[in-house]
Amino acid sequence: MSSFDENVALCALNRIFGYHPTLALQRIAQAGSALALFDGSHTEGQPHPELMSRLVPQELEWAQKELERVREGGFRFLSLADEDYPSALKECPDPPLGLYLNGTSSPAEIFEMRPMVAFVGTRDLSPYGKAWCEKLVTALSETPARPAIVSGLALGADGVAHRTALQCGLPTVGVMATGIETVYPWQHERLAMDMVRSPSGALVTDYPMDTAPVALNFVRRNRIIAGLARSVVVVESKSKGGSLMTAKYAVEYSREVFAVPGRLDDIRSAGCNSLISSQMAQIITSPEQLVSELGLGGSRRHRAAGGSWVTNQAGDSPEERFRHALVRKYSAGSALIPVALAIFRQRGIGVEELIQTIRRPYGEVVAAVGTLEADGVVDTDFLRRCSVSPAWG
Repeated sequence: MSSFDENVALCALNRIFGYHPTLALQRIAQAGSALALFDGSHTEGQPHPELMSRLVPQELEWAQKELERVREGGFRFLSLADEDYPSALKECPDPPLGLYLNGTSSPAEIFEMRPMVAFVGTRDLSPYGKAWCEKLVTALSETPARPAIVSGLALGADGVAHRTALQCGLPTVGVMATGIETVYPWQHERLAMDMVRSPSGALVTDYPMDTAPVALNFVRRNRIIAGLARSVVVVESKSKGGSLMTAKYAVEYSREVFAVPGRLDDIRSAGCNSLISSQMAQIITSPEQLVSELGLGGSRRHRAAGGSWVTNQAGDSPEERFRHALVRKYSAGSALIPVALAIFRQRGIGVEELIQTIRRPYGEVVAAVGTLEADGVVDTDFLRRCSVSPAWG
């Protein structure tokens, strides 16, 4: 085995013990090194014989070829013994033995230069969840610390968090449940490449190359999301799902967990409400509160109508700031303002309910909603439920 080194051995062990990293760490400690486990003296009389029986030279040969493929693909493999391995993961009791990396920046620039905050949530994201995810990531981008955003590259909340981070100039890291050469889902191929090319952005996975996206893989991926981040924000979650598993790992790793509350009758908020009521997560009441809880420093500015940046005025409520922005755009007497304010007060309001609320003619309200949507002030979904655009709200 003289032609193999510790890095090769850890790559092999990562494949063998991927779902049992703590067991591998125990065996390495007993043997003195990862490479020593393959000398043939550590397989007899041990628990988990199905795993121990795989400690054969053929696995080292596979790992050496695997690392060659990694280099040829322009990727990196960071073993647990590598000085570039993320320090946050090393703190966890069950760190991956190896991490595959796809990024143009150095590992230190990706993992060590700034705090990491994870955003997770349901794939079936509502307009409410989307708006709050965008609003919270944007708020973090306005802090002096400007953290990196970590998520799982999935549809829904993950994709919104990654895209908003890129739009705000924040680094973002996607943790995948596939081999490093495969982007899943395919709809996020362009997003993934934008993340890789952006400064301090990256894709990471602990799965060997050619690993397919089977359901079980996503559970293992969630612990890496929680381990990399100093804090986890759950945007929207059903009563069961990967987001709650990520929150559970975060609690076990002594990370902070935050959750966006939702309506009691909304199944997409059941998980968040449960996390809050069980005190596993702190409730998020505003972007400013999240920034304060994370200790990132106050937001330096907020975006006014038209994209300009202005300092927050002391004493102004969010609704007052929204009203001022509307007046600057449409003038004080505009019929659009009461429609926009009603939407601000009740996110997700339908057109029929909006008509009853402000008591204006049907045609006038529909025309106002159309104008506000065209101007980017409000968003509507396929059921014509209205919400204020994150850039304005």
